[in-house]
Amino acid sequence: MRSDHPKVNYGKTGVLIINLGTPDSTSWLDIRKYLKEFLSDRRVIEVNPLIWQVILNLFILTFRPSKTAKAYKEIWIKDKNMSPLRFFTESQAHKLSEKIGNEKLIVDFAMRYGNPSIKNKINDLHEKGCENLIVLPLYPQYAAATTATVCDEVYRTLMKMRWQPNLKIIPHYESEPLYIEAIKNSIIKKINEINWKPDLIVASYHGIPKKYFDKGDPYHCYCHKTTRLISEQYSDIKIMTTFQSRFGPQEWLQPYTDKTFEALPKEGKKNILVICPGFSSDCVETLEEISIQGKESFIKSGGENFEMIPCLNDNDDHISLFKHLISKNL
Repeated sequence: MRSDHPKVNYGKTGVLIINLGTPDSTSWLDIRKYLKEFLSDRRVIEVNPLIWQVILNLFILTFRPSKTAKAYKEIWIKDKNMSPLRFFTESQAHKLSEKIGNEKLIVDFAMRYGNPSIKNKINDLHEKGCENLIVLPLYPQYAAATTATVCDEVYRTLMKMRWQPNLKIIPHYESEPLYIEAIKNSIIKKINEINWKPDLIVASYHGIPKKYFDKGDPYHCYCHKTTRLISEQYSDIKIMTTFQSRFGPQEWLQPYTDKTFEALPKEGKKNILVICPGFSSDCVETLEEISIQGKESFIKSGGENFEMIPCLNDNDDHISLFKHLISKNL
């Protein structure tokens, strides 16, 4: 090798787990910045981009950041100065690194929107000598607006790299036995902690516009598949599928979680557990939308007992699942 040849690190493999993202703080500006990036993704909002950018910048980004900031303030981890999603994703990467990491295998995390970015983390792993890259999008059920947009950003980053690493992207894992087992265990753990008998378990998944499903997005089917597999493993209490977090006036996947909470007490279902199998970490959608708003709505409608089962977060079952998924691709 020539003496003036630049130093090249090599021989390592990088593992990058990728979650949705989070604002850097609960300030209006940070919330606005995050929402702008998120809602500018054309896989998330499939509207004519010229029309949508006018709506987004003139209306949504003027009024929505205040509402979103209020929700984040309800669940923000103040002593860590970060959102729960950021906290748990960091912890997942750390625990996974303890299980599988070594001098040849580097584990890290990134966010699709916000910080740390996919671009920066891939470039960082490459500089450390990672000739191989394994990406794990933290979405059990595939959707174009989640898994596919992670892939888009990974590919955009690689397109600008002169020396690309070998790439493997781990697909959806909605029916992976270890995932179903982990969900079942979390249900049993919660039931053992409460002193009342649930009438029903509501499995609430993030929704997507119905027109995305009509165009061929398989997400709806994967969500129902997950619920079916959980029900086969845990049949003591009926489990129903609903969809939350709809946005805008168009029709989304139904039944809607919030409308279900309002209707159940009138149907005699006054004691319910809620689980969110599509979220790999507790976040504003689970902790504020379900545990706070959802519970309030359910009780106001005549419900008596309401508990949310935590997401798998950084528990041992979840880390073992990640290890299994990644090990198959090493």
